[in-house]
Amino acid sequence: MTTLTMRIDEDLKISAAEVAEYYGFDLSSITRAFYKQIVRDHAIPLSLGYGEPNAESLRALAETQEMIENESGKAYTSGADLLAAAMRASDAPDQVHSRIF
Repeated sequence: MTTLTMRIDEDLKISAAEVAEYYGFDLSSITRAFYKQIVRDHAIPLSLGYGEPNAESLRALAETQEMIENESGKAYTSGADLLAAAMRASDAPDQVHSRIF
């Protein structure tokens, strides 16, 4: 057994520890698992690229851009207002211009 010492930003360490703890792990266990996966897979288990949006996402982005340019659409002052509108729309689907997920 050996000891690994690394220098990282303290905020990064705290945030990573919170995520690890959420799943019931500590940072040492996560680091060991990361190294074991590197050895097992003979690869670095990180996604270094940007994901490309699918066709549905591209359509939604285009629709949003059009709404911004035309100043159409509805703005909400809070998440609660948005959710209330979504619930009303699900009760009256003929009033909805696009699907709400």
